[in-house]
This record gives sequence, C-alpha cells and structure tokens, in this order.
Amino acid sequence: MATVNQTSVTHFILLGIPNTDGFQSILFFTFLAFYLCTLLGNLLILTAIIADSHLHTPMYFFLCNLAIVDLGFSSISTPKLLDILWAKGRTISLGGCMSQVFFLHVFSCTEGVFCTVMAFDRYVAICHPLRYLLIMNWRVCVLLAAGSWIAGSFHATILTSLTFTLPFCRSNVVDYFFCDVFLVAKLACADTYILESVSFVNLGLVPMTLFLLILTSYIRIVYSVLKMNSGEGRRKATSTCASHLVVVTMFFGPCALIYTQPQLSEVLVTPVHIFGNVVTPMLNPLIYTLRNKEVKAGLKKLRGGQRTVR
Repeated sequence: MATVNQTSVTHFILLGIPNTDGFQSILFFTFLAFYLCTLLGNLLILTAIIADSHLHTPMYFFLCNLAIVDLGFSSISTPKLLDILWAKGRTISLGGCMSQVFFLHVFSCTEGVFCTVMAFDRYVAICHPLRYLLIMNWRVCVLLAAGSWIAGSFHATILTSLTFTLPFCRSNVVDYFFCDVFLVAKLACADTYILESVSFVNLGLVPMTLFLLILTSYIRIVYSVLKMNSGEGRRKATSTCASHLVVVTMFFGPCALIYTQPQLSEVLVTPVHIFGNVVTPMLNPLIYTLRNKEVKAGLKKLRGGQRTVR
C-alpha cells in the first residue's frame, strides 16, 4: 500500500466485517432487522413514557434518556455497515470517520453514566423510600441528566481531538466496519503515547469507577432488601432492579473486553463489537418492557387500551 501524507487524507476505506465473504446478503438483512427493531422499540418506549403521565417519574425520565442514547448509538455505525454489505460503499470521508469516533464515545460514555445514575436512583428508592421524592426531585434529575450528556461530550471531544491531530502517513485503510480510536491510531506515523495514556484513563479507569459506584449501590440495595420483612416488598425491589442489572452487564461486559484488551483476536473482538453496537441497543427496550408492568401498561394505553397495573 502506498504511503499517504497527512494533507492528502480526505477519506478512509472501511474493509467491513472480517471473514464474511459470501455472507453479505444474509448479514445485510439480519442487521437491517436488528436496526429496525432498535428504532421501533426505543421510539415506542419514548412515546409511551411521554404520553403517559403515570410514567413521569425520575426512573422513567432516565429510561427516556437511555432510549435516546440507544437510538443514537445504533445509528453511528449500522447504516454504514448496511451500505458496506449491500452496495460495497466502503469509502467514508474524514469528517464521517471523525463523527463516528466522536458520537461512538459520546453515547457510550453517556450510557455508562446513565447506568450509574439509574443505579443511584434505585438505591434511593429502595434504601430511602420516604425521602425519595425529596432527594430525586426534578431539579436533581435534570442536573444528573445534563451532567451525563456533558460528561459524554467532553470525553468524546478529548479522544477525537487527540486521535485526528495525529499525522496519517501510512495508509487510509481501516481494517474494520467502523472508525474508532485504536483502529484509526494504528494508521498514524507519530508517537501515540499521549493518546494511549488518555485512553487508559478515559476508557479504563473511568468505566471502572462507574462500575464500582454501581456495585456499591447494589451492595447497599441487597443489604436493605435482606432486612425487609415483607415478601412482597422484596419481590418488588428485586423486580425493579433486575432489568437494570441485565442492561449494566450487557454494557460493561463488552466495554471491558474491547477497551481493556485491544489486542484480542478477531475471532472474539468482532462478535463483541457487533453485540455492543448492534444487538444491545435492540435488547435494552425489550428488557425494560418485558420486566416492567408500568411500561407495558403505558404501551397498552398507547394502543388505545385501558391502562391497568397490578
């Protein structure tokens, strides 16, 4: 491959998913179905929560934000992946590549912070139920939501800026189906020590801190649940936390594998990326809907049925 100097890099070439020759049509329709289900599921949750006044509570306010994150996250790389599979549109502009890196980290960081905020919300609801509305008032909820989005944007701005100020003089071929920090940094012909150091903090220590905060919240929640005398109270508390725990596991699991082990073999890293980028945003609304009677009642009301919650 001929070398390319920094000023001539106006686009990148995405090679797509490795080792999938001959399966493009099957993968196209599979990922298209996933993407459409993601859009439909998250838009239904958003509409149901906005339309039903019974769901205008802090928990569902954060769930609304999570649905917006999933809508954005699924739209970063999936449309381009579909283009690669169907029309072999492998070229992406420099601006498009930068946008993928930026929004990938905006939405991933924001989702991590929202998972932490929702864990805190559950902690207050279960451990301090009488003070819940006082602590989780609307001013606090709006500040937490705004802080989550600002943190995600700040995190993404730092990584994107450090990545695309590097001189690219080796190649403009990205050996994958989307642009990301490590994938693009491999093409640079300058020292990437600063980027790697910042990435270690942003992609390693920060998610670990968020996970530890979530873990601390749930340790306190478990302790409070075990002290409950009412079996119904225990069941309700467990039910409200189960969906969130599944979402946290699906989010932090792939993140831990991808960003703490960037040298993983293609056999493992590709399914992990696809699961995190394509499948998880589709599963989140299903998880919350299937295990949440309030959301199911809101969806039933949206269809024109009578709202009933037992």
